[in-house]
Amino acid sequence: MLTSPKGLKYHQKMKDTQAAINRLHIIIDGLLIIGAYMLTFPLRFYVFPSVFGFMSLAPGERFYSFSRYVINLIPLVPGYLIIYNISGLYKHHSTHKTFKTIGSLIEANLLGIFYFSFIIFIMKQSDISRWYYIIFATINVLFGIIYRLLSSRFFSLLRKKGKNLRHVLLVGYSPSAQGYIDRINANPEWGYRIFGILDDNMYGPVRRSGITFCGNINSLEDVITENMIDEIIVTLNVEEYKKLGKIVKICEKSGVHTKFVPDYNNIVSSVPAIEDLGGLPVINIRNVPLSNFFNASVKRVCDVILGFIALAVFAIPMAIIAILIKCTSKGPVIYSQVRVGLSGKEFRMYKFRSMNVQNEEDEKKEWTKKADSRVTGIGRIIRKTSLDELPQLFNVLKGDMSLVGPRPERPQFVEQFKEEIPRYMIKHQVRPGMTGWAQINGFRGDTSIRGRIDHDLYYIENWSIWLDFKILFLTIFKGFINKNAY
Repeated sequence: MLTSPKGLKYHQKMKDTQAAINRLHIIIDGLLIIGAYMLTFPLRFYVFPSVFGFMSLAPGERFYSFSRYVINLIPLVPGYLIIYNISGLYKHHSTHKTFKTIGSLIEANLLGIFYFSFIIFIMKQSDISRWYYIIFATINVLFGIIYRLLSSRFFSLLRKKGKNLRHVLLVGYSPSAQGYIDRINANPEWGYRIFGILDDNMYGPVRRSGITFCGNINSLEDVITENMIDEIIVTLNVEEYKKLGKIVKICEKSGVHTKFVPDYNNIVSSVPAIEDLGGLPVINIRNVPLSNFFNASVKRVCDVILGFIALAVFAIPMAIIAILIKCTSKGPVIYSQVRVGLSGKEFRMYKFRSMNVQNEEDEKKEWTKKADSRVTGIGRIIRKTSLDELPQLFNVLKGDMSLVGPRPERPQFVEQFKEEIPRYMIKHQVRPGMTGWAQINGFRGDTSIRGRIDHDLYYIENWSIWLDFKILFLTIFKGFINKNAY
């Protein structure tokens, strides 16, 4: 028996606490669904008709009674909670970003609309107001977001005060172990406290980033037995993987939750795709969600729709910019430059001309520098505000670019960077974008190429339509003013 009776009681208490928190989340979600549904009735039939004329009932038309609507809650509430569970809203993810949770909540409520429609069909309530469940879904999402923001804030404050913590033991010291320690130390709100490190290559009272070395790997069984450990994180150096089988056997017998952090993160994707080959797990080195036809199609449809909307919104500003460029300097209004896009294919990217006309060979020689004499007066303004990028909306509609993606680079720089920066060419597995994850995080203009590529790779490997919407939203606040644009 590896774990002491005291340890068993502790782990059982931790499991019971987490189970109680999950039950509380489910109960509160159920109450919020009921509250949103009941609030929808007066809003739909008494408030909104007086505000929005198109929601008014036709002369002589009546709506169902409140009791007729309330009866739908019987199948609705458990159905929604099941959908929430399927969407992963009740899994313990203290390290998940709030935005990801909100994305899952919105996705669950979109599925809920279809479920609501199914209930209406089964119960033969064809006269139920369609606006009712649209309003309900909207209110329910808002209630869910508010609740999750508040609960996330509450638990973050609790963990920062040293409450509701999970004690972690690291087995093996490697670059991946140091990366794990750095992230845990930088995010106390995640609720993890590192108990110590077991490693066969450390001797004496060694400390790493404030974490104490507490023995070699052979002492794993004793450390688990004598201490309250909630999670074991295996962070072996890749040369020590022959020890992995023995370590996992001890961990599984102890009943302590165990995770494995591979020591080859610089090679394998942060979100690896695993295939089942007749029972044999096969890890794809690079996971690119946009290589999936459905994902790529959804992104393309959004690009076309939002591209046309953006052109309509910016039509007048673009016309004014074109007139100002034409009146203040000689040369064409629109400037095109060869860039490298999807699958390494070259295309011409459009921009408002912001510099004096020069021949193509001179233009290729260097980046634009601070106080560059080639930049026109109007050009300096539109470059600083990124308005010179607006003609790329036509590139989006043509299919050369996407609204969101890694920024495309000129061929000569691609040739240079692919030799200097590992994994640089992976960015060409997706369409380049007008804005991107790197840009909203400050990597624009004359900034670190390596930092930019790291952010581009994160986007490529973690793509979702919600991440695209997040980037577009943040671009409004972070993306237009570019302090590194000269």
